[in-house]
Order: sequence, then C-alpha cells, then structure tokens
Amino acid sequence: MKKKAPLIVKETMAKSNQAKPIAKRKPQPAEAESASDKALVSSSDPRFTQAVQNYESGLKAMQAHKFDKAVTFLEKVVSGPSRELGDRAAVHLNTCRQQAARGDNASKFRSPEEHYDYAISLVNMGDYITAREHFDKLLKSHPTKDFVWYGSAALECLTGHFPESIRALAESIRLNPGNRFQARNDSDFNNLSDDPRFTELLYPEAGYDGPSSTHF
Repeated sequence: MKKKAPLIVKETMAKSNQAKPIAKRKPQPAEAESASDKALVSSSDPRFTQAVQNYESGLKAMQAHKFDKAVTFLEKVVSGPSRELGDRAAVHLNTCRQQAARGDNASKFRSPEEHYDYAISLVNMGDYITAREHFDKLLKSHPTKDFVWYGSAALECLTGHFPESIRALAESIRLNPGNRFQARNDSDFNNLSDDPRFTELLYPEAGYDGPSSTHF
C-alpha cells in the first residue's frame, strides 16, 4: 500500500500492476492510543465520549450505505478533540463523500479500482458478508485484475476460508507473479503461515510448480 494512516487500515487504491492487501481488522474506536486521548478517557471527558459515539454512528451509517448521514457524523469526529480518532474517521470520510456525491449508486463505480476501494472499506468496518458480495461482482466483471483476486484471497483468509484463499491467491500470482513476494510479508495471510499449501505456493523454488486441484 502507498501508506498507512495512524491506527487505521491500509490505504486501498488499487493499481493494475500491484495487488493491494486487505487491511487489518476493524479497530476498536473506544481504545485510546495517544497521550491526549488517554487523558480524555481518564477524566471521562464528555467530548471524547461524544466523538466515539459519532464515530460508531458514522460507521453504522456507512455500512448501511447511508453515506450522507455518515459524512455528518464523521465530520464531527474529524473536528473533535481526539486526533487519533479523527485520523481514523478521515479515512472513511473520503469514501463516504465519494459515494454520496455519486448518489449512493454502487452499480456506477467509475472503475474496478474504485469498486475495489469500496469493497475494502467494508472489510475494514468488519462487514465481511457485504464485502464478499462486492468481491464476487468484481471477480465476475473483471476476472483478469490481479489485485481483485489478491484482495479476495486476503478476505477469505481473514474469514477462515483457507482453500478458497489459496485458490484466489494462486490466480492472483498467475496474473501477476510479483504478488507472490508481496504475500510473503503480508500479515493478512498470517492464518495460513503454517499451511504447507500456502508455503508451496509462495516458495516455488523449493519444488512447487504451480497450483493444482490436488492441493486443495
């Protein structure tokens, strides 16, 4: 990914020649990370409590595709007392504004990269079911995009669907061999680190020639 925002998920802008790993699981908004936030929590500052409530309401609205409503809540968080929470909200705020400006019509994504970004935002909120629906659409409409297969593989791994994850990752690597090296250091695949099928796929120099139905 291009960069990682503080305490929030990886950025998701996909490129045709570089896969984008799915980010970490949904952060817990009530957890204070900075010294300023700790002070707010320890003193039970009502401003921080309100910011947390606005953040959670914003995520719920976003998850329900009510992007205008989500923007209202998240803007309050960004301008609130918690810098850490504001940074988290800013990442989602950008996505919400884009969707709201387009009239919340998910069928009119301007590019597969933009659709991919939206699917990733759902994963970051923990809405794995809806995220999978969007990845399924992407795979049907853009089966030659390696980053779509890579993102799908990471989602499947995060949700415990390991054979499906390996199949998707194998296809991503077939389309873009560079994904093999990225996956080696991608923590989204930690749940597969002890799986010999995963090891064989990522280290073909050890004698693995490619994906086969016998491995799955």
